[in-house]
Amino acid sequence: MARYEFKSVFADEIQNYVNDKSSAGFNAANCRQGLIGFDRFCVEQGIREPVFTTYHASRWLEQRGNESHTTHYSRINASKHFLKYLSIKGYEVYVVRDIKYKGTDFQPHIYTDMETENYFLAVDSCYSTRNRKDSIQYPVLFRILYCCGTRINETLGIKKKDIDLDKGIIMLDETKNGRQRYVVMGDDLLALINAYADKCFYLLNDDDYIFTNANGGRLDEKTVYEKHRGFLLQAGIPYIGGGNGPRIHDWRHHMAVYSFKQMTDSGLDMYVALPILSAYLGHKTIFATEKYVRLALQLFPYIEEKFHLMVDRVFGSVAEGGGLNETN
Repeated sequence: MARYEFKSVFADEIQNYVNDKSSAGFNAANCRQGLIGFDRFCVEQGIREPVFTTYHASRWLEQRGNESHTTHYSRINASKHFLKYLSIKGYEVYVVRDIKYKGTDFQPHIYTDMETENYFLAVDSCYSTRNRKDSIQYPVLFRILYCCGTRINETLGIKKKDIDLDKGIIMLDETKNGRQRYVVMGDDLLALINAYADKCFYLLNDDDYIFTNANGGRLDEKTVYEKHRGFLLQAGIPYIGGGNGPRIHDWRHHMAVYSFKQMTDSGLDMYVALPILSAYLGHKTIFATEKYVRLALQLFPYIEEKFHLMVDRVFGSVAEGGGLNETN
């Protein structure tokens, strides 16, 4: 399958760095992905000698117009470690400074039942003359996001070999935290993916991505976001913009909130439900998941009334004043 090829003067060293990180036990795909933007920047700046000056660093450090603070933070810190690597090897490079991480009080969009219905009516009516596969792959892609709460990059990274149709399990390999994990599909989603597999899996090798563009390469996030905007318009859901969505990532929040509600409504102790949801979402700690839980308590106050003592027992003062993190 086609994938980005490094083209800058640092191309060989980027590949060496990725290989070294992989040998040390880090997720090679994440390391590689984090340096694609840096490689493109070096090409755009016309850097022809393996030197990264303070001028280049100042340009690279600039936060872009539509770039969230979290994305800016991740982009710079990924390159900082690579630049340190180059410096140790004797290259004349300026190692960019740290960027302080800022929390956010961002409020994700939780879809109403009507919005959800209208959105998926739009998804199911998708048609493209450029990529005939769109009409069958987008209903599957967005239902994985909706039902499993996966991140968009995790979802686009699913390969044929990652899906166990017999057990109804999807393995996620290209994860944010570099930790491989599994998600279990419900019966309806499994039936849909089985139908999708019947139509197109016979064309794929085991290492091929299941969601592809017109040329057969991996479907990219930008294309999916453009589709998402179109689905919102068709569904009559206002798009605020400026990073305020509704974003594709909000389906992850939506799933987390309603999954937590469903577990607590069924009588499951919140102390038991929390780590289950945390593990399913692929969080490093339950405190990342707590942000979703706090949103659930805002939307469904009766849950907090029911489990008020348990909330204090689990979170204590750590949760007080906590904002919602848009990138979990």
